[in-house]
Amino acid sequence: MLKKTLVLALLAASSASFASNWQVKVGGSVLAPTENHNTLANGTVTDAKVDNGYSFTPSIEYFFNDTGLSAELLLATPFKHDVTAKVNGQNQKIADFKHLPPTLTAKYNFKNSTGFTPYIGAGLTVAIPFQEHTAGAIEGKKLKAETAYGAAGQVGFTFAPADAKNWSVFVDTRYARVESDLKLDGQKIGTLKINPWVYTAGFAYRF
Repeated sequence: MLKKTLVLALLAASSASFASNWQVKVGGSVLAPTENHNTLANGTVTDAKVDNGYSFTPSIEYFFNDTGLSAELLLATPFKHDVTAKVNGQNQKIADFKHLPPTLTAKYNFKNSTGFTPYIGAGLTVAIPFQEHTAGAIEGKKLKAETAYGAAGQVGFTFAPADAKNWSVFVDTRYARVESDLKLDGQKIGTLKINPWVYTAGFAYRF
């Protein structure tokens, strides 16, 4: 009986320790592209740029015991963007699209004696475009944006008040190098550089 009790206690402790390594974060993000001088279709389309997008962005994070290291996977509901450009010298909307940007970063969390925990991270992102629609001078044509892969960096902090138990709030910023090849009616017309900043804030719960 004693042996059985000890085994059950060890399993419970192990399970609790494993659970405490996980954190779920729920927030909202603004994705702000930085490139606004893309040239497409052999110079017919100039100053092409993607506008800001907004989305609900949950994430899952795993902490590697007390090392300060963690891995975070950012997920999202679809971002929607308009694409504007100059076509033969005239400014106009030429397309809109949706995309998903799953991003995985390895992070280091700087522990200290306060409720603030700053962190930095680096990793990879994927931009998965879909529902591309054309407008303006290219309305009615078929636009295809290719899935893009790129590097991502991250900096931010969590703040846990003394009486918050497992809850905290967080704010962070990511930067990603992302550019997508475009095809119009099956013909490549160039590469759309986006290279966005992603600003996120929300709540976190550590199990």
